[in-house]
Amino acid sequence: MFLQSKNQTLTFQIRLPLFEGPFDLLLFFIQRDELDIYDIPISKITEDFLDYIHEIEEMNIEIASEFILVAATLMCIKAKMLLPRPAFDDEGNEIDPREELIKHLLEYKRFKEVTVPLADMEEERLQMEKRGNILKEVKQLAENVDVEAELQDIDLYKLLKVYQKVMERFEIEKNRPTHHIIQYPYTIEQQKIFILESINKNERLSFTDIVNQEPTRIAVIFNFLAILELIQLRQIRINVGLGYNNFWIEHPDVQPKRKPVS
Repeated sequence: MFLQSKNQTLTFQIRLPLFEGPFDLLLFFIQRDELDIYDIPISKITEDFLDYIHEIEEMNIEIASEFILVAATLMCIKAKMLLPRPAFDDEGNEIDPREELIKHLLEYKRFKEVTVPLADMEEERLQMEKRGNILKEVKQLAENVDVEAELQDIDLYKLLKVYQKVMERFEIEKNRPTHHIIQYPYTIEQQKIFILESINKNERLSFTDIVNQEPTRIAVIFNFLAILELIQLRQIRINVGLGYNNFWIEHPDVQPKRKPVS
């Protein structure tokens, strides 16, 4: 991070490190925070990963599709871990949603550990003088090329063929799919605070009331994930029985209201 001063105004310039891929970025977070790769805190590493992607987007750098795929995978794993009902395999063992991600991380880590010494060996060999040294031969060829002689062999047909190839490459690049990441004006932490403040005012709150305040799909998703986290933290509880896809949200220490017996 670099600090600059201009006209008595402080501005910050952030220089982000470049990573070869999303798993390279995940391994960086794990090593930086000294995390256990077999027990990854999925919530924290997801937030770090999304923050990195948002920083790249703000710097107008194109984000590769594999980063977007891994970001979606991390959010899916986080949602699964918040659900109160775990999944089980055929033998009755609980399935850890992080298992597939850990498997890929370990494979990538082993691959990276192997490629590092190979890259060092390649660099060392390129510095050696040997028969048919590639760098030296390329340099000699570049010095001996007679540009004027090559231009004499160019005719209209060759120019048209080159133009055709350039236009084909241009069409491929123009029609290549692009990905855009939209930073939504919600966070899980903000929605948790909103829900807690709402039930402090009203003692209890229905899920339909929350949806009606922000009736968009993204807002509903963030609110639902915030409710799941609050349930896991035992800061709220829910009471069902208000109809299809609706329930009460209450403090855990509030006695549930019962219907009078007729």
